[in-house]
Amino acid sequence: MTDARPPHGWIAHMDLDAFFASCEQRDRPEYRGRPVVVGALPGRRGVVAAASYEARRYGIRSAMPIAEAYRRCPDAVYLRPDMAKYRAVSRQVFAVLDTLTPVVESASIDEAYLDLSGLERLIGPPETIGREIKRRIREATGLTASVGIGPNRLIAKLGSEHRKPDGLTVVPPDRVLDFLAPLPVSELRGLGRQTQKVIDRLGIRTVGQLRAMPLAVLEQHLGRRAALAFHDQALGIASDVVAPSRGRKSISKETTFEQDVSDTAVLQDTLRTLAADVARTARREGLAGAVVTLKVRFAGFETHTRQRTRAAPTDDEREIHRTAWQLFLDGRLPRKPVRLIGVGISGWEAESAAQADLFGEPDDGKADRRVLETIDAVEDKFGRGLLQVGLSRKRERQEH
Repeated sequence: MTDARPPHGWIAHMDLDAFFASCEQRDRPEYRGRPVVVGALPGRRGVVAAASYEARRYGIRSAMPIAEAYRRCPDAVYLRPDMAKYRAVSRQVFAVLDTLTPVVESASIDEAYLDLSGLERLIGPPETIGREIKRRIREATGLTASVGIGPNRLIAKLGSEHRKPDGLTVVPPDRVLDFLAPLPVSELRGLGRQTQKVIDRLGIRTVGQLRAMPLAVLEQHLGRRAALAFHDQALGIASDVVAPSRGRKSISKETTFEQDVSDTAVLQDTLRTLAADVARTARREGLAGAVVTLKVRFAGFETHTRQRTRAAPTDDEREIHRTAWQLFLDGRLPRKPVRLIGVGISGWEAESAAQADLFGEPDDGKADRRVLETIDAVEDKFGRGLLQVGLSRKRERQEH
């Protein structure tokens, strides 16, 4: 399987297994072999942040309400998160990855993409590289990781999920279609609840069935952009670029409308979605930004940007959206239909102190951090757009 070499090299995805729970089992031998749930404590409001594989046998999953987890397994070990410890271990893991390749992209505290270009000459074929990644992580931290290796990011990510825990899956280019065909469509990236309903109505259950569906039919039911995105995934087409994100200066998202938009409600909703994407990326990278930037483009590529520096850094989509929308209203922008709108944050405060208490009882008014963490965990598992926080447009108009 390793003779077929992608012309552009190999991409690996590393995912630590049940990271928070595994850290606790490593440090407390009496917890090994027992169901361990990290998150809120039973009897309090909150959610599951991580569940050991022993706990998962009871159906306990991240983002599940802690009351439901306790109902399923009252004898589990329930622990509050120790974020300082988890960040320290994460830094150890990334230091290990840096010894293998200079091109490492952090996807979250416990996930990374690696560009393996040139490593075959130094270490060996992809299976050998994958085993070496896993060995070095285990020696440095005592933890197991699952690794997927393929010709692009999508296949690497799906590969790392394929044989968890402690798995290794290598998918050469000539095996990509066979690898994808039996997978449930739900494993593809970005498949939200509404799209899943459409897919179900079409009778599509596997990626192979999705691939066989005529693109025109998908466009009719999903719209052109979504149809193309999922059709490409079903064919194994995805980016093969690994971009180291440490040291990034800003995080921004923007969207270009198929037709210029004058409806302020549409613009506000679009900005809310973009702010949620920006905030989610910031939280995954442990960043909070004080500077919010709004970008608006009109016909003829006439582009305007507006910035505001907040009193304190934030990684909360509600604050980012509120600031950006105020910039839109107060920014003396031309009264013309909008072709593109975007939002970004910069001016970092790394590893925001706001992350200190995510899963327990209220602390200095920060209880709703648990809501943001719940959304992140749900979207990691089920795709973006499933949940959203923020005021409704009606209530926002009332407050203004």
